[in-house]
Amino acid sequence: MMLASIGIGALVALSACAPTPQASPSPSPSPSPSTASPEPYAGPIAFVGDELDAFALTPEEIVGIVPEATEVGDPSPMLEQVSDGGGLAADPPICDALYAEQSLGSVGARTVEWQVPTDPANGFGRLTIMQFADEAQAEGRMDQLLQAAEQCAEFAKEGTITFDAAIPEPSEDVRAFAGSLVDAGLDWRSFGAFASTGNVIVQLWQPFSGDRGFDAEAAALLLQTRADEARSGLIDELTENPPVAETDPSGDPGAVWSEWQIGVGGVGPLRLGDSVDAALATAGEDAQVMEPEYDGGPWRLVAPGGAGSILVQPVEAGDAVWSITVGSDRSLDESVDDGAALPHRGDIRLGAPVADAMAAYPGGTVVDVAASGDDFYAVATRDGQVFRFQADRDVVEEGSMIVGITVEDATARTPLVFG
Repeated sequence: MMLASIGIGALVALSACAPTPQASPSPSPSPSPSTASPEPYAGPIAFVGDELDAFALTPEEIVGIVPEATEVGDPSPMLEQVSDGGGLAADPPICDALYAEQSLGSVGARTVEWQVPTDPANGFGRLTIMQFADEAQAEGRMDQLLQAAEQCAEFAKEGTITFDAAIPEPSEDVRAFAGSLVDAGLDWRSFGAFASTGNVIVQLWQPFSGDRGFDAEAAALLLQTRADEARSGLIDELTENPPVAETDPSGDPGAVWSEWQIGVGGVGPLRLGDSVDAALATAGEDAQVMEPEYDGGPWRLVAPGGAGSILVQPVEAGDAVWSITVGSDRSLDESVDDGAALPHRGDIRLGAPVADAMAAYPGGTVVDVAASGDDFYAVATRDGQVFRFQADRDVVEEGSMIVGITVEDATARTPLVFG
């Protein structure tokens, strides 16, 4: 923001009745403070929440790529995930990146959907704007996708599959590509276009029937241009309004659980990144410690009197605390812990309507996972922490209630591995 100050010169008035007026020295101008522009933001390029809307294409632009598209919607915070595996392995393995459900591993998203009534076998298409925990995670996934685009012109899975990629020259900060995937064995065809910058990957996906073509080069360049614009806009915004990290509420190990807060660093005295043993030791002598029910699963702390529990999840194949859940991490659990006896996130406790969490922490993503039946509202910070408010049913259903609150260091997530 440009700041300007105007120096006002002092005016010296001489009395008209002075008998022998003396010449007054000329007043010196008051010095003006510096009006230099703030230094451009040079930190991590991390988009959060509604900032993802900057990557969206207009209805006219989508119709330019998919001429049959109608009823193009606005960006939505609703994300549906299938999460049911990917069938037989591809040869070479990196080609499975083209089949992966790209939103897996993301911490937030915006979607734009449209209808394709001229193709009743498929009927719709989608643009998904995915927020990852940090730049490294998005870059790693885009590396895999570009390797697949370069190496998988023809590969084997259930049968022979082709992918005709158009890979334009990357701009300084954005990579993109597009192409059509044709799986003759499964009679499956889809067009995809991708672009990535900072912690974001954008995917345009359009399944189709029969033989038809798309202008892959134009689609990739359009997504690349929009991503460049979004990146520049974010830098301008963060230059004027530098990001401020959330203050983490501290927890007293001697206090009762109901007084602990759920913050960016953990839950009360339980800290993300600490060893599991160190975290468990802070829960208090009266807490019951239950070992994981399966290899790699969470440790469970049961509150004195059995009023509720806290799950402490270590990182994959490690001992550091990755996430902490107050209550349940599943939507289908039948019991609901006593929110009044457990830690809370601000004014939000277990048993409250999910709508209260959405109002208190706007800009998140509503997620529905078909394979597991899980429904939750997720809000991610610019530093890669994620808060999930687990619901007992579809988040947008009337009466949906919070059964669990999780804080996770999503930068510690293990990336997808192909091969």
